[in-house]
Amino acid sequence: MPFRPTATKLLMTATQAAVTALMVTGMSNAATTTPDPFYQYTDSTPLSSIEPGTVLKTRTISLTVVGIKTSVKALQLVYRSTDALQRPSTNVTTVILPKCTSTCPNKDKVISYQSFYDSLNPEDSPSRAYAGGKRLQDLIPGLEALLVSPYLQKGFTIIVSDTEGQNANFAAGPEYGYNTLDSIRAALNSPETGLTWNAKVAMMGYSGGAIATEWAAELAPTYAPDLNQNLIGATFGGVLVSPEHNLGYVEGAPLWGGVVEMAFIGIARSYELDITKYLSDKGLEIYNKMKSQSIVNVLGQYPKVTWQGIVKPEYWDRAKVPEYVSSVNKVIMGTGGTPTIPLQIGQGTGGIWEGTKTSPVYGKGDGVMLAGDVRSLARQYCAQGVKVEHKEYGSSHFITAVSWLPGATSWINDRFAGKPAPENCASIAPGNSLAPLVYTP
Repeated sequence: MPFRPTATKLLMTATQAAVTALMVTGMSNAATTTPDPFYQYTDSTPLSSIEPGTVLKTRTISLTVVGIKTSVKALQLVYRSTDALQRPSTNVTTVILPKCTSTCPNKDKVISYQSFYDSLNPEDSPSRAYAGGKRLQDLIPGLEALLVSPYLQKGFTIIVSDTEGQNANFAAGPEYGYNTLDSIRAALNSPETGLTWNAKVAMMGYSGGAIATEWAAELAPTYAPDLNQNLIGATFGGVLVSPEHNLGYVEGAPLWGGVVEMAFIGIARSYELDITKYLSDKGLEIYNKMKSQSIVNVLGQYPKVTWQGIVKPEYWDRAKVPEYVSSVNKVIMGTGGTPTIPLQIGQGTGGIWEGTKTSPVYGKGDGVMLAGDVRSLARQYCAQGVKVEHKEYGSSHFITAVSWLPGATSWINDRFAGKPAPENCASIAPGNSLAPLVYTP
């Protein structure tokens, strides 16, 4: 039976209906009140006895875009992964299946798309959105499904994992990487996806999705050498390289100021640190309000938040907080390994468009991410022999996403076509030092 290219039309119709519903009637922000038992691992076999990427549960769903059910079928897999503290964990991924038979020519071509759902609430994960979510936060994964639907038309398989894990540890880069790599392993291990271990996989993601994509690329050679041979490239944009730097860049910014505490909460949660003992009364108030919120509820809501405004005076110097120093250094990109696959990296520099001033220390950014940090990461990988194509855009974070996507898609198409990967290492300007923060008691 020939492949019927209707996936884009179906997803477009559902998305348009969802956006209309949002504009006309408003959508609920409330989280699901009844936990879904699918997410719970209850078997007697200890996770420590199970290999990462092993499928633990499977269900088939009709892909849903903000409550609008489509005829696109997807598998959801509960799989074994690893958390930031190197302990066995479970996570969930959604494998969106192409509308073609076993003779589909692109059956073993896979896009691992990492979502920018950025949240401190597990209910905001893509898997829950695709399984029937009807809240405002579920709009993000729905729109992202539309972005990658052209690949679905061509018969590719799309993997969209809950990169932040089942505790929603926002900004905890290594954990994002483990979850991403094990989601791909799970998809290849599942007989129901129709994939084989000869599949070729390209990874892509922007903003929060870039965290997962980059960390997966750098961790793959050591954490998943069995999978690394399947990876053919990674493209990402709007990149969080060194959260300590970004914290100083965005604090007090009218749009992005709330990201300061979001990242603080997420990273601390991943390493099981009690940060409440450091917080001022104002910080505790924000913490209690924010600890289960999506970035949808944070953007523009905390325009005057600064580090000194949320912590007690004795902790105003972050370098004097040993737990902070230890954890924030663990999430600096490039410290977990070196990718062996080609990279395409995009970054904006027009942060002033979104109200974020140029940093006197770290220079320009896109409003939330720092261009100098991204250049340094690219140059580091170039020096280590990685083929890197790096590009800067003179626009802000949201606008750069629109500019980045067509080039990223074209770059991925070339990787699947077997074309040599481009690189422009010699022309990448110097950036910021990515040296770890030094604890000063």
